[in-house]
Amino acid sequence: MNSNNLLAGLGGAIVLTLLNESLKGVNDDMPRIDLVGEEAVQKTAAFFGLEIENADALFGTTLVGDIISNGTYYSLIGGEGNELWSNAASAGLLAGLGAVNLPSKMNLDDAPVAKSFTTKALTVGYYLMGALATAAIVRLMEKK
Repeated sequence: MNSNNLLAGLGGAIVLTLLNESLKGVNDDMPRIDLVGEEAVQKTAAFFGLEIENADALFGTTLVGDIISNGTYYSLIGGEGNELWSNAASAGLLAGLGAVNLPSKMNLDDAPVAKSFTTKALTVGYYLMGALATAAIVRLMEKK
């Protein structure tokens, strides 16, 4: 892995975050990945005897954590030729399926990402788009 992969992963994570943040209010079936993240941050803080009371601070902390963790994950995407695209698609689908299926296993409310078939499909789609954006950025950086 090199710095280009880190930057590409960051770009993919930003695409994922922009999709979630810009579309979350469209209707009730839209994913709310942010709410799962906020719950995870609060439970982690509570483990250490803390509580984040300020809604803006909680939102900001979650946003930064999401971008760092998703960017790090996406930065692992690589490959030569068409392998890059299949690796990206696989990584995106796996991340999306994890986002839909893991919260309940981690004692988190999964409704924000799994309340309906539409919500589940869009959640997986967001993660897939982030991964494909990462691959596109990797390709663009290779052409420099």
